[in-house]
Amino acid sequence: MTEVMLHIYDVTNSDSEKANNTIVQINKIFKDGIGIGGIFHSAVQVYGADEWSFGFCEQGSGVFNCPSGKNPMYTYRECIVLGKTGLSILKVNQILRELSREWPGDCYDLLSKNCNHFCDEFCERLGVSKLPGWVNRFANAGDTAVEIAENTAFRLRQAKTEIVTASKVAYQFLAGIASNTTTSVSMGTDSSGSSNKGGGPPLWLKNLVAAGAKPSSSSTLENGDDDFLHNLSPDIPR
Repeated sequence: MTEVMLHIYDVTNSDSEKANNTIVQINKIFKDGIGIGGIFHSAVQVYGADEWSFGFCEQGSGVFNCPSGKNPMYTYRECIVLGKTGLSILKVNQILRELSREWPGDCYDLLSKNCNHFCDEFCERLGVSKLPGWVNRFANAGDTAVEIAENTAFRLRQAKTEIVTASKVAYQFLAGIASNTTTSVSMGTDSSGSSNKGGGPPLWLKNLVAAGAKPSSSSTLENGDDDFLHNLSPDIPR
């Protein structure tokens, strides 16, 4: 068995020294002061003197290695022992080859597929603890915010679709009543809208249906449906 170590860096790879110093200060406040996390790069060391991590590149694998604690792009912070793996060095090398194929550099995403996500998956395959929550908390928080926004937009769209569908059904129902009772209505003395001897709906109902703009027959929410909804109620957002 051999130890699996996590090396953590402050993300200070900006061309601006002021920006880099700001990141360090943010990490001190949010991680060291409050204890909720920060903006970090991480890498895993197992068997040998190198650490393994993941980053963006236009072609090929994003998995790379360098001497442990010596990544020149960032400012080294600390090392955490995650446990011991019972896997042989041959098996670990096999896992690294698999990860190199599965993690191309052009699929890097700050919120959903960054170096910390890679280290999490690597550690899971090694059979040791995943990263402490604070290491990738900023990315996780951002990912959650994006998910909430997407869900909210979907629910609003779904609600608008249901309103349009219900409105079309109501329109078709009223149109059917008007067309089926034209003869009955014409037999009444309804010049003022107050008499209806034929037993059908009053003339004002027929006129209401006839005057309305017929909505699209499509059941999906299209641009025309947004206009239809707005005509029904100006308070409904387009």
